[in-house]
Amino acid sequence: MNYEINRNGKRGIELLHDPSLNKSTAYTEAERQALGLVGLVPDVTESEDLQLRRVMQQLGHKNTDLDRYIYLINLLDHDETLFFRTIMSEPARFLPIVYDPTIGEACLKFGYIFRNPRGMYVSIERRGQVKKILQNWPVKDVRVICVTDGGRILGLGDLGANGMGIPIGKLQLYTATAGVPPTGLLPIYLDAGTNNEQYLHDPLYLGLRKTRPSTEELYSFVDEFVDAVQEVFPKCCIHFEDWTGVDAVHLLERYRNKVSCYNDDVQGTAGITLAGMINATKLKGTQLKDEKYLFLGAGSAAIGLANLLCTALVAQGMTLEDAQSRVSMFDINGLLEPTRTDLVDFQKPYAHSHPPTKDFVAAIESIKPTTIIGVSTVGGAFTQQVVETMSQLNDRPVIMALSNPTEHAECTPEQAYTWSKGKAIYAAGVQFPPVHLNGQTFLPGQANNFYIFPAVGLAIYATAAKRVSDEMFIEAAAAVADQVPEDLLKQGLIYPPQSNILETEIKTAIRVAKLVFDSGLARVDRPANIDAFIRQHVYKPEYKTLV
Repeated sequence: MNYEINRNGKRGIELLHDPSLNKSTAYTEAERQALGLVGLVPDVTESEDLQLRRVMQQLGHKNTDLDRYIYLINLLDHDETLFFRTIMSEPARFLPIVYDPTIGEACLKFGYIFRNPRGMYVSIERRGQVKKILQNWPVKDVRVICVTDGGRILGLGDLGANGMGIPIGKLQLYTATAGVPPTGLLPIYLDAGTNNEQYLHDPLYLGLRKTRPSTEELYSFVDEFVDAVQEVFPKCCIHFEDWTGVDAVHLLERYRNKVSCYNDDVQGTAGITLAGMINATKLKGTQLKDEKYLFLGAGSAAIGLANLLCTALVAQGMTLEDAQSRVSMFDINGLLEPTRTDLVDFQKPYAHSHPPTKDFVAAIESIKPTTIIGVSTVGGAFTQQVVETMSQLNDRPVIMALSNPTEHAECTPEQAYTWSKGKAIYAAGVQFPPVHLNGQTFLPGQANNFYIFPAVGLAIYATAAKRVSDEMFIEAAAAVADQVPEDLLKQGLIYPPQSNILETEIKTAIRVAKLVFDSGLARVDRPANIDAFIRQHVYKPEYKTLV
């Protein structure tokens, strides 16, 4: 008999109500007899392929991606294996449904579409009890916690408890794109209130009805949480997700050298953007050190990318000061330069001497960047004048419009290719279809973190890494970049196709795991064959044999 059944002793209705074990219509006759299921399920034994066919048929009757998202989450609540079998069967089709861009709409409506709690909700009102609360989770060997306070969800702002959809969705991507076993993954919402007046007065809002605390009070709460994780789940990595920009940077610095943790908005976004930059230089015949970068936006994503880029440049032989000099930033108050008095500590290395300006086009004309990176959350911010100016300065301007959801993209690929007369190397934070222009077909890439963080997560899961370094994200970026076929790269695609994302991420995880062992960060013995070692940890969406 299967170990899980022996340990839990689940039978009959109780077994059917456990999504990690439920097989729905796939129980064999022997299982129905031995586990008290006769009469509780249809008297057939269906294959997973036939079950998947039924799911596809039911999805075909849904009118919107939000309806499909709700259906799939309901499937997850009842049959985890069939859920992941569905997502992993056609990742390019289903990732935009279970995550970005549909997840943005799902979060906005989270309190209205809520059906069944997933993960854990830890309230600041229960300070002093966090360790005890975490001990309520039934799985004792949690390997990755994805945690948010809902402070800055996607490009949507402070969504409070509605932001819980993000850690739930992020951890689904760990499994669906990199095969990280779902049993060891835990989404958590740290509820410290919200400053969103709409939600504070919404009767269906699921969080604390109070405004956010002082920074000191919030960080004290997070300290207790981080300490509790070390005691309750000692092999766990903490994945910080969608905190406000200042908190994202400061909390990462607070813990990164003490515990196993990372921030996907800082390091994951940086990793996938770096991968695109590497492939852009391949197309241009240049190197990273030859490029100049101008960011529109100077929050945690921009700073995380700039810092990771500079670390990569230093590894290639540049000094840190020279590397930082290649990066400029522009935010809502204009170009970052030393006379500004509103800069926070982590922005100052990128505030270079330059006359003050609030004109982004003028900044482009003066700085002459080869690459512009949009992390502004301002849809349409890369105007025709912006793209044309970049095209006048560069034979192959690199345009990265990374804000999401879709309506927040700084420009569309069609705009970038049209305004640049086909010269632009383009990527967005969301998926766009191919663009046909003047007899050419351009393939816009999606600079989505899901190429990076699940692969890093698989490496961390397998090695039980005691720390997470920037070098791991740089290695992941290089590994992703190396997996774009030459013929697709020539069509402007700077990220691997999503259709084969599982194998892409496994290969990336193998390279990251090797770095973990080389760096002495692993808490397991180095295997003779790291490739086989990683692959033996990969989850497969197949039903367990229960008797």
